[in-house]
Amino acid sequence: MKALIIYISVHHGNTERVAKVMANILDADLLQVKQVDASMLKQYDLIGFGSGIYVGKYHNSLLDFIDKLPMMRNKKAFIFSTSGLRKIRFIHNFDKPLREKLRRKGFNIIGEFSCRGYDTSQAAMIVGGINRGKPNVKDLKQAEDFAKGLKNR
Repeated sequence: MKALIIYISVHHGNTERVAKVMANILDADLLQVKQVDASMLKQYDLIGFGSGIYVGKYHNSLLDFIDKLPMMRNKKAFIFSTSGLRKIRFIHNFDKPLREKLRRKGFNIIGEFSCRGYDTSQAAMIVGGINRGKPNVKDLKQAEDFAKGLKNR
């Protein structure tokens, strides 16, 4: 299985750390959104899409990239994120818009991963940031286990 992970990590490298752990397990190529051309995706069996969560959504550059993709048939995909807020089902469903965009492009979503990340944006800045030290060793181990599960599918 040939894998690619496409990500954007802007402030503290939270998402990049998670992406690197997953890429290592999947023996995946690892590229930032700005480095990827849509034509490259044809050569991959599995594609991961990830970013930090900014004001409740994935980074605009990742969403814009997906909007410009042609239809992809028989492509497996997974999504991942880091966020200052804990993902709470039905309240903070960060993944839903990205999941729907990818499905409309013909991707089969086989997994989703999210963990907390150090956040110094907006209100968090007032208190010096939240989730200092995140993602930590436990979070990165969970990302590793998630990637192992993808590999075994």
